[in-house]
Amino acid sequence: MEHRIKMIGLDLDGTLLTDKKELTSRTRKTLAKAIQRGITVLAATGRPWMGVPEELRNFPGIRYALTSNGARVIDTSNSKVLIEHLIEPGPAKRALEVCGKYDTLQEIYFDGQGYAQADKIKWVERYHKNPNMWEYMRKTRIPVNDIYALLEQENRGLDKVQALFADMEERKKAWEELSREDDLELVGSLGYNIEINARGVNKGTALLELGRLLGIRREEIMACGDGDNDTVMLREAGFGVAMGNAEDETKEAADYITLTNEEEGVAHAIEKFVLRGGEGVC
Repeated sequence: MEHRIKMIGLDLDGTLLTDKKELTSRTRKTLAKAIQRGITVLAATGRPWMGVPEELRNFPGIRYALTSNGARVIDTSNSKVLIEHLIEPGPAKRALEVCGKYDTLQEIYFDGQGYAQADKIKWVERYHKNPNMWEYMRKTRIPVNDIYALLEQENRGLDKVQALFADMEERKKAWEELSREDDLELVGSLGYNIEINARGVNKGTALLELGRLLGIRREEIMACGDGDNDTVMLREAGFGVAMGNAEDETKEAADYITLTNEEEGVAHAIEKFVLRGGEGVC
C-alpha cells in the first residue's frame, strides 16, 4: 500500500549530519524542497534544544523539534513546549548516583539546556570518543561545580540525564544496575554513554504524538536514524529508514536502508521516496 509522506523525523548525529557535524549543500536543498511541498520536517534528536545546530534551529520552514529523545517537543517559531515527558528529581538523582560510582562525565538537561560537571567537561576528550563532539560539548553545556546541588536546587522534572564513560566495563556495570530501576528508560546512542529518560519516553512515541497533534497519521510519517535511540522510532514510524552506517538492530527495525551519513543518505532517501515524481509516496 502506498502512503503519502507528510512528516519526516530526522536524527542528527550519524544521520542528517556528516561525521564533522555538518549539513551538506545537497541535504540542505533536499530539506528545503520537501518543506516547499508542505511536508513537516523536524529534527528528532537526543540532544537538548540548545544543542541543536543553529543552522537547523533557524532553518526556514522547520517549525518543530523533538529533543532529548522525545522528552521535549517544541514549536520553534515561538519556543512553546508542545509535548513534555520529564524524569522526576528522585529517579534522576538515583541515576546520577549510580553513574557517579564510576569515571564519568555526567549531564542533566533542564528546559532544553544541558548542564555538565565543570571539573569533568574540562577533560571532555577523556569521555567523548568522537573528536568532532569536543567543541560542541564545550559550547553548548553550562558547567556547574556540583550537578547534584543543581538538581536539588531546581527540584523539578528534567528532560534527561546522561553519563559518558571513560571505561566500557564500568559502563556495562552501570547499565546493569540502572536496568533494575522500574522508572528509567535507557539508551546508549554513542556506545560509550548512557542516556536516561523517564520510563516509556522515546523518539518514536513522541514523533507519533506530534503527528496526532498535527493531524498526521502514522502511515504518513517517515523517520531516519542510525543509533539505538532511533530503533523504536524507525519501528513506530510508517516508513523507517536506517542509515548505511546504522547499528544492526536499527537496520532490522527499518523498512529501507539508505546510504551512510557521509554519503548523504538522508537526501538520497527523501529524493527517492518523498520527492520522486512530486508525489511524496513510499
